[in-house]
Parts: sequence; structure tokens; C-alpha cells
Amino acid sequence: MTTRDQIIELTDTLVRDLGYNAFSFYDISKKLKIKNASIHYYFPTKTDLGLALLETHTERLHHLQESVSAKDSTMKIKAFLSIYNVIHKEGRVCLVGSLATDLKTVDTKLAKALKIFAGEILEWVTSILEEGKKNKTFTFTEAPRTKALMVITNMLAAVQLTRLTNDRDFLTIRENVLSGIVNQ
Repeated sequence: MTTRDQIIELTDTLVRDLGYNAFSFYDISKKLKIKNASIHYYFPTKTDLGLALLETHTERLHHLQESVSAKDSTMKIKAFLSIYNVIHKEGRVCLVGSLATDLKTVDTKLAKALKIFAGEILEWVTSILEEGKKNKTFTFTEAPRTKALMVITNMLAAVQLTRLTNDRDFLTIRENVLSGIVNQ
């Protein structure tokens, strides 16, 4: 793994564990045992680092979308939900949830990039729900975009709230989200 990749990976951990505003380049340099100048070489500002982190997550999202593009609607929504399974197992919060809490304090470029990333997620989940409803795999009464918002917010909140409760609660929420969509 390159130094740049290590910096992004550690930033991901710090953002999702502590929050964007809770760490500095010094914290990164100390943990990676590199100089601040090394971080500034790759990322002149913290905003540049945040943008690189969002770019990395966007690439991961696109990779997941491509890997399930030929699958049926149920497999696609399960693939989306699997993102939150991983986040929950890691004991973290999702990147969107973490950065959204800092939205009013981050640079406008980072805020705009976060909105674009969140929009891509919403668009993808909406398209999965539209497809599933069209082919009668899914049943729900709400408009697909509204249902997508409900799915995303349920899972985003589930990874946060179940840090305070337990694994069983996470699984219950996840299964109820799925059963609220998929025809039985």
C-alpha cells in the first residue's frame, strides 16, 4: 500500500470513528510515523484529503454497482445492505453519516462532494427499488425515491444506534428493511 493510500485509509478510520473535525494532519503523521510534510505532499489541505476520501468511497460504490449490475433486484438491494453489515461489524458509522454531522463546518467543496456522493447512493437505491417494483419482486406503497430515503436512513441510523444497543438490534432492523421491500 502506498503512503497516499495509507493516509486515506487512516483518514477513513479517523473520520468514521471520531469525526472529520476531531483529527489533524499531526494525528495522521504520528500514527503513520511520517512527517506532516509527507501528508501535505499528497494533500495540500485537509479538504483535499477529505475529497480524496470521498473519491475512494465513490470508486468502491461504483465497483459494487458494477459487480451486481447483472443480478436481480433482491441481490442488488442485499449488496447495498451489505455495506452496512461491514460498517456495523467494524463498529463504525458510515462515511455519509459521519461527514453529514460536520457539514456546516467543512469547506464548501467538501460539502458539495458529500452531497454528490449521497446523491449517487440515493439514485442507485432508487433505481434498484424501481426495477424491483417494475418486475414485481418488490412491494411497497411509497414512491421509489421516498422508499430509498427510508431504506438509507434506517440503515444509516441502525449502525449508529446499535453501537449503543446490540448486534441483534442491527440484524432486526436490517431484516425489517428487507422484508418491507421484498415480496414474500
